[in-house]
Amino acid sequence: MKLSAVIPAQNEEGSIAETVESLIETLITEGIDHEVLVVNDNSADATETILQDLQTTYPTLHYTNNDPPNGFGLAVRTGLDHATGEAVAIVMADGSDSPQDVVRCFRKLREGYECVFGSRFIEGGRVIDYPPHKLLLNRLANFFIRSLFSLDYNDVTNAFKCYRREVLEGAQPLISKHFNLTVELPLKAIIRGYSYAVIPISWSNRQTGISKLQIREMGSRYLFIVLYLFLEKYLSRGDYRRPVVTTDEHEVLALQRQK
Repeated sequence: MKLSAVIPAQNEEGSIAETVESLIETLITEGIDHEVLVVNDNSADATETILQDLQTTYPTLHYTNNDPPNGFGLAVRTGLDHATGEAVAIVMADGSDSPQDVVRCFRKLREGYECVFGSRFIEGGRVIDYPPHKLLLNRLANFFIRSLFSLDYNDVTNAFKCYRREVLEGAQPLISKHFNLTVELPLKAIIRGYSYAVIPISWSNRQTGISKLQIREMGSRYLFIVLYLFLEKYLSRGDYRRPVVTTDEHEVLALQRQK
């Protein structure tokens, strides 16, 4: 199984090289067939130049430019369109996600799950240098989502997740243009009946650059996508849910996923 790591990047000249190098070197060491696909989201700094230089060293690195307008969700969607792997992991460009967690998510996916979600707030998870006000808002938002959808998963808003390609196809159409895509993708996967596992992960605050997540601007967008999916779950009568898979079909799919 090939893994595509999709990395949206906007003005990340201070971190993109280390993020890409550490991820690729870890995947090579672990013997994982992979590609790292960086989506340059209309950067105004040296991000694209750095990516061009890195391509000469790392053959599994590819980058593409996101057509205007820019936006985290639009960049991720561009990356998903270009990814060629049977599995896709969404990784942040600022170095906040651990390459070893990418490996652990991919291996968990190979056990037969269709999605693997990381959580920073279960036993074994940890956060480093999380701004207190953002942490409070994060916990409140995730409590709201968990309550609304009756979920056991407590870190829906975290961008770092891994999906099989059929899940991404089954989640179409994606409509989020910004960071609310981090909520749209996992909730759609859960609502539409795909299996998932949750593993503990670590997260560390960026050391360079400026966070692109503007809480005041994003609040209404997050609420919109949550309510949109709430309506799908409770009013669509299963119109968008995946077809029921029989026991025999489950066994065939399980065998295919072990390859």
